[in-house]
Amino acid sequence: MPLELREHAGRHYAVLFHYALPDDAWAVELSEAVPASAEEAENPDAAVAHLPGAAFLTVLVPDEDPNLQPTVRVWSPDERVLPYEVMRWFMEQVADQVERCRIAFEQGEPEAVE
Repeated sequence: MPLELREHAGRHYAVLFHYALPDDAWAVELSEAVPASAEEAENPDAAVAHLPGAAFLTVLVPDEDPNLQPTVRVWSPDERVLPYEVMRWFMEQVADQVERCRIAFEQGEPEAVE
């Protein structure tokens, strides 16, 4: 599962991409990243010091019908403040995924958007 990480004002955020089979769509999830466990941090093969936390914002990007629009789901039992720059970064990631899905659909290769 592809992963993008970003630090902003001392906090770490993660964008995770995966296929949501029940929705027939790509899920692009935003979470506050959590530090990797001590075992993962000591592993020289580990590529990241942070991992995705629980997603609080998910966009579902349909990949089988370009007429379907992406949908946004908000998951948060608590109030959450999200910096504007982080929201812009996340939406840029979403826009890129939408573009990849539409290009792959036009080329007849929906599985190629990963």
